[in-house]
Amino acid sequence: MKYKSQKVAYWFFAFSMLLLVLQITYGFIMGFARIGFDGLHEFIPFNTARAVHTNLLVVWLLSGFMGAAYYIIPEEAQRELVSVKLAYVQLISLAVVGVTAVIGYHFNWWEGRKFLEIPRQLDYLVVVNVLLFLGLILITLFKGKRKTTTALVLSMGLLFAALLYIPGMLPFDSQVTDSFFRWWVVHLWVEGVWELIMGGILSFLLIKLTGVDREVIEKWLYVIVGLTFLSGVLGTGHHYYYIGVNKIWLIVGGIFSALEPLAFLAMALFAVNMYRKGEKKHPNKIALFWTLGSAIVSFVGAGLLGFAHTLPQTNLYTHGTLVTAMHGHLAFWGAYAMIVLAIISYALPNMTGRKLYDSPVGRAAFWTANIGMIGMTVAFGVAGVAQVYLERKFKMDFMEVQAEISIHFVVLILCATLFATGIILYIWDFYKHGLPSDEALDIDSDL
Repeated sequence: MKYKSQKVAYWFFAFSMLLLVLQITYGFIMGFARIGFDGLHEFIPFNTARAVHTNLLVVWLLSGFMGAAYYIIPEEAQRELVSVKLAYVQLISLAVVGVTAVIGYHFNWWEGRKFLEIPRQLDYLVVVNVLLFLGLILITLFKGKRKTTTALVLSMGLLFAALLYIPGMLPFDSQVTDSFFRWWVVHLWVEGVWELIMGGILSFLLIKLTGVDREVIEKWLYVIVGLTFLSGVLGTGHHYYYIGVNKIWLIVGGIFSALEPLAFLAMALFAVNMYRKGEKKHPNKIALFWTLGSAIVSFVGAGLLGFAHTLPQTNLYTHGTLVTAMHGHLAFWGAYAMIVLAIISYALPNMTGRKLYDSPVGRAAFWTANIGMIGMTVAFGVAGVAQVYLERKFKMDFMEVQAEISIHFVVLILCATLFATGIILYIWDFYKHGLPSDEALDIDSDL
């Protein structure tokens, strides 16, 4: 760790781990409910569990992105964070917003908008929190000795993520209009600006882990940024097929949805190519596993599986089915969860001084979690295809279909148990590193 203020990142990472455990817990509640074990229904009905599960995903990833920025920006700008105290204030306020929202869901204090269930009153606290975060990051970058492409792309992604939250705050009487702008937040986050954040973190990690020249790696970032904006922005149209908008979105959404895998393919090729070019044998193999794994799994989950069901001819049948869950789980895991776990794996030894680079627990966490997630994806996929045929082709009643495909959720729970075991091992490895230390030295800090 080159700068003492970087240790702020540790506490954002720790908060992320806590929320990840809660998210998995609510996922199990839903899984057991799908096979008839719904004993918690009176306290945690399925719709509440689902809202908590999806919103915890967003908050723990945002906390991870913020921690990554607090670790990366001081090192890239070559100066301390402008205010460590305000960074801790920002973390506390983020935790307050997250906890309040989760508690509110259990008392039906929420918006009925999918993925944006957070009460509108809390939106203002979110805005204040994000503005404080951006202020700290951007001022640090502005006052720094250098402004790298990696830092600028990461900061641009974080800034646009904040700006694109605003459309979701606007109230509309029309459900069509509300849904139109709601996707500006949901889609343009996860298939647009979050890709920039991922690209910035990926670039930083590859510079550190491979030793390839910074200029070579950062040239790839321009390609990724271009593909992301070209395909991601207009690819939003694949959410507009059935909400009452003009039919032109069938054409626009269809064409640019087909191009979206290119950005993730570029990331995968970028990561693997830089690894092959790298002459440096970095001892932190676990961080390298998560970094390369993120690029490759995101191409499969976000790129290929997204392409497989967002084209109009296919989405006509798969829309609103478990095929979406198949794509969503592997996409979020590969593109965003794994890159957060990668930066944590890289930063922890540097912040704590404990060089537990290649532990058996770390390797077991990586493989167990990924095998479990792949199993979950397959279970969702088989259940989703069966659901499509039974509902769309054979016109069976929705609840009858759910009973028919419940066996796939037994498989899903078994795979989820394997996945959860991997996460528990990862968190144990996190805990084993201990607390951050001012004396810790990052051996790669001058690259």
